[in-house]
Amino acid sequence: MAELPGGEASPRDPQAYARLLKDVHDAVLSGVPAPRSPRSVVSASWNRSLAARVDPDKGVAPLVYDSGEVSGLREEHPLAPVLPTLRQTLVSIADDAEHMMIVTDAAGHILWREGAAGVLRRADGVMLAEGTRWSEDVIGTNAMGTTLATGEPVQIYSAEHLVRTYHGWTCAAAPVRDPESGALLGSIDVSGPLRTVHPAMLALVTAAAQLAEGQLRARLAMRDERLRAANMSHLEALRGAPGALLSAKGRVLAAEACGDLPSTVDIRPGGGTVTLLDGRLGTVEPLSEGYLLRLRNRVPSRRPRLALEFLTDGPPSTTVDGREVPFTLRHAEILTLLALHPGGLSAERLALLLYGESGNPVTVRAEIHRLRTQLGSDIVQTRPYRLSAEVDADFLRVRAALKRGDVAGAANAFRGPLLPESESPAVREERESVTASIRRVVLGSGDAAALWSYWETPSGADDLEIVDALCRVLPEGDPRRAVAFTHRARVLSGRS
Repeated sequence: MAELPGGEASPRDPQAYARLLKDVHDAVLSGVPAPRSPRSVVSASWNRSLAARVDPDKGVAPLVYDSGEVSGLREEHPLAPVLPTLRQTLVSIADDAEHMMIVTDAAGHILWREGAAGVLRRADGVMLAEGTRWSEDVIGTNAMGTTLATGEPVQIYSAEHLVRTYHGWTCAAAPVRDPESGALLGSIDVSGPLRTVHPAMLALVTAAAQLAEGQLRARLAMRDERLRAANMSHLEALRGAPGALLSAKGRVLAAEACGDLPSTVDIRPGGGTVTLLDGRLGTVEPLSEGYLLRLRNRVPSRRPRLALEFLTDGPPSTTVDGREVPFTLRHAEILTLLALHPGGLSAERLALLLYGESGNPVTVRAEIHRLRTQLGSDIVQTRPYRLSAEVDADFLRVRAALKRGDVAGAANAFRGPLLPESESPAVREERESVTASIRRVVLGSGDAAALWSYWETPSGADDLEIVDALCRVLPEGDPRRAVAFTHRARVLSGRS
């Protein structure tokens, strides 16, 4: 089946499109074949919402805070200073389009709501009001909750809402992040009746969120400059000894004789002793605003941390101490084999594992040289070839969970087959072994959560035995049961 238009929902005939979405929604949730597949972002959101037991027929956004409590939350919220800009950017346009602007916190609570009076009255009738919570786990798929769950802008149109109450609405939302920590602060949303939807609404909301983040960065820069001016005398008083001025969240604002420093130091409230990533010790002293870091002598540095995420249906990733490193498939295969053999491998043995009987040690030595240039000689060592870093690999986590009998842990760590594009004999053998082991223990467990987790991977998506097991173990009344039966029907129809 073809998927409904992706990204931003912008149909030429809104009413006809809404009817199609309703047919898709009803079919998927009732367990019968659907005329089309929902957009991937919507399908993933429906799955999360159903897993949280949101009822598509009875879901109502809960009122969490009364008006007095909302006023207090507004005063303390980091987005309060940018409200004038958002009003200027969005509210007048929302009024003209018979929509309203909504601003939530990171948990999905509506803190501000402004727009056309008629739309506000209609919104009150469906609890689209200040003080209510709109996260996916309580009210299902909606633009505010879904953008907070994914961290990406999204438009939710009519029956793409999981809860039927909101099928007469369309909404577009974008996340806003803290420029200092990168944490989500909340979402900006424009919502309104289906008949007035405009295809440019998502672009407008996204631009407004970016404008808000820009203003927050400017305010942060002003605070940083004020803090540096107020506290520079403390840094100068160190008289050349290594030290740094830190913001209240640990960002380095100024440094003296420190060498390489991370951009942010992990500190505890009130200060105390800290250990930097390179092993240096320091003392953090609270100032009237921010902190002073005093560094001590260097201690033996820790080994670098090599993280390998190779069990995925998306692009695999390699990071060194949190820094992403570009790599080739061949390098990923080598890292996989070295991680599986911590004692090390000779060039001859590695060539055999990589290429089979046709493997050439000369080719392996050239690849290792390029890999050491990419990652560093302190991570990939020779004689024998081995990893000297602290290795955190998802396929090793799955192995460890299987070994200790932790079915839930293994299922959660397994997100897809190991390097599915690899033709290396040893990698292919490990891929088949891990996938088969996970499948066997998940089927044997009868655990709904583990079965659901495996079913969401490329290995389990069209595995009829897995889907049959899900249909058996999910109880009546569990919204996920209808989804499982629907998918079972699709798999069977595809095989007929």
